[in-house]
Amino acid sequence: MISLAGRDIAHSWGKFVLTGLGLGLLIGVTLTMAGVYRGMVDDAQALLTNSRADLWVVQKDTQGPYAESSSLKDDVVRSVRGMPGVAQAANVTYFTMQVQSHDGDDIRAMVVGMESGQPGEPGHLVAGRQLTRSHYEAVADVKTGFALGERIRIRRHDYTVVGLTQRMVSSGGDPMVFIPLKDAQEAQFLKDNDAIVNDRTRTATNPAFNRPGVPGLLDAVQALQTSSHNVNAVLVQLAPGFEAGQVADPIRRWKHLEVFTRDGMEEILVAKLIATSARQIGMFLVILAVVSAAIVAFIIYTMTLGKIREIAVLKLIGTRNLTIASMILQQALGLGLIGFVVGKVSATLWAPVFPKFVLLLTQDAMMGLGGTLLICALASTLAIRAALKVDPAEAIG
Repeated sequence: MISLAGRDIAHSWGKFVLTGLGLGLLIGVTLTMAGVYRGMVDDAQALLTNSRADLWVVQKDTQGPYAESSSLKDDVVRSVRGMPGVAQAANVTYFTMQVQSHDGDDIRAMVVGMESGQPGEPGHLVAGRQLTRSHYEAVADVKTGFALGERIRIRRHDYTVVGLTQRMVSSGGDPMVFIPLKDAQEAQFLKDNDAIVNDRTRTATNPAFNRPGVPGLLDAVQALQTSSHNVNAVLVQLAPGFEAGQVADPIRRWKHLEVFTRDGMEEILVAKLIATSARQIGMFLVILAVVSAAIVAFIIYTMTLGKIREIAVLKLIGTRNLTIASMILQQALGLGLIGFVVGKVSATLWAPVFPKFVLLLTQDAMMGLGGTLLICALASTLAIRAALKVDPAEAIG
């Protein structure tokens, strides 16, 4: 039985191998799509892990700082530090923008404003050092392409890259650039120079802020307009012996803020933020599975129709229908195996070239192998049905 299928494949091996290559490319795309989704989930988890936080304190009634906009006053961190069970708490800002290199190229990155030595600082560096100055230094992920000592521009100021880190990305896969908190507050919340001048003019012409009998009021209001004391979140690390919920509940109750644990933030990023992308990838996987089944069914059916007389001869000499069906099934499964090997190798080769992280898991490959063989087995039923209907008389007709 195996020899029968093998001999038939050897007779038309060119068509069989080319079909396997075509099917393999489709399977490679399918594995890559699954890897893209896995990469998105891994990016979200890496974002949370790299923050080194146990709790995220954000603006009330928001799901910030990653999924929604969140704005807090930077003095909130003082009251959070005084809560029972809090070992460390630090302000942090996040915003995505085009960071300009010295060559004039724009790199889309998530700019993180953080306090040195506090939660939110990069946990490891592959080159250079951490931020030590309060202004105009940056630590960049290697994915940005920046080099040590390079000058980059963020909003109105230039920053020197003093350290390089790795696998520090946003939930969308954008590499991170870390700068001092005060610089990030200015870059994120302050207006440009023209807007500041216009606001000063409007304030000066407002009689409520420019009263003749209240000297200094106008200067105080204008100084307030040109300073920023907002942050996006407070990252909290728990003291030993305290549970996340045990610390989060008092902060919600007494500070009137929203607090998320690691599990809650992961649910927001994975189950909500990338849910639409996951459904879209799922639809692509279904379409690719249908196309693959159609290709296998067409090729196996064509090959079967091309040897109707041979099948009739087999029936004429007493070959059982089960043997003929097994031959066609083995050909379909062989086609699936060739396609899977080609697809797995292709996905492994082109995955590093993708701009976003593609995570190829062994369990996905095993599921892909099982799905490929199942699709090929189902696709062979059309050819088997046609072969079983062949009349032995056709051998001598």
